[in-house]
Amino acid sequence: MPESILDANRVSVVRYAQVWEDADVLLAGLDVRPGDACVSIASAGDNTLALLTKQPSRVVAIDVSAAQLACLELRVAAYRTLQHDQLLELIGSRPSARRASLFAQCRPLLSSAGRAFWDVRGREIEGGIGGAGRFERYFAVFRQWVLPLTHDRGTVADLLGARTRHAREEFYDTRWNTWRWRFLVRVFFSRAVMSRLGRERAFFQYAEGSLPAAILERTRHALIDLDPSANPYAHWILTGRHGDALPCALRSENFDIIRDNLERLQWHRVSLEEFVQRSAPGEFDRFNLSDVFEYVSPSHYEALLADIVRTARTGARLAYWNLLVPRSRPESLAARLHPLAALAGSLHASDRAFFYSAFRIDEVVGC
Repeated sequence: MPESILDANRVSVVRYAQVWEDADVLLAGLDVRPGDACVSIASAGDNTLALLTKQPSRVVAIDVSAAQLACLELRVAAYRTLQHDQLLELIGSRPSARRASLFAQCRPLLSSAGRAFWDVRGREIEGGIGGAGRFERYFAVFRQWVLPLTHDRGTVADLLGARTRHAREEFYDTRWNTWRWRFLVRVFFSRAVMSRLGRERAFFQYAEGSLPAAILERTRHALIDLDPSANPYAHWILTGRHGDALPCALRSENFDIIRDNLERLQWHRVSLEEFVQRSAPGEFDRFNLSDVFEYVSPSHYEALLADIVRTARTGARLAYWNLLVPRSRPESLAARLHPLAALAGSLHASDRAFFYSAFRIDEVVGC
């Protein structure tokens, strides 16, 4: 993410305490192979850690935000120190009365900067580190103050229950999609409210279209076409926990794999622009680019993408999401990038982190 978007205060604040992008979609799109060298936007660390389940030779996590890297560093310490059930408690996926003691077990493995960051955030640790971000607090306001105005806890529990697609559609149309629900979504998820409580206003500089309309459309898809009972993102938004559904990096079957491969992970505080400019040609195979192109102009996007391609081997894959800013391969890179549109479209249809408008996968080809 460009440094110009983030001033010194913003990079010291946790914007995202979880990664709100579906790692299962990411892994299927990137098709990481054993021995691959990967670049990953760090964010809170979840999807960076998920890459380790595919046995890459290395994963380089980058972020300009010291706060986001502190989130990743604490997760790494937790994988090294805790058991799986304890990790879920520390994150907030499960209730806990012992998060302070769990953090104390992780603390010796943190750098001095990591200890300084988390030592003054006892309240966030007690509440679960997965809820410590600005975006998660935005969802908490929605869950605690807005959602009860339209649906009670019983209705929420019913929504998250397992049922057939036909039954989900009937439930959505008759019990969930009320005029009050639509009205509150249009208000609470407007750019004005989200800029004040959820995302910085600068993040909408290049946005197009109506955010509430897009969220209503994607929410309908997530609650009918997909199964909300198996959706960890829907569970967290509506209940503040992950329930029985967990993101990839938090599943029990992946815990030991990630822990055993942590030596392959490194992280750096650096912008994507600076990182690719100083990387060698043909150095990397897979790129998890999150939604970084959402925040830059079309010309900046094109130049940055060209620099990324320079560092990629033939056959490398790039994956990224669009929210309200349409970004896809520019014509200037047609000879080097091949969009995997059918695969990306299919994966986007299954994306449980449902609010993105598009998922993109590009494959690097020879000159």
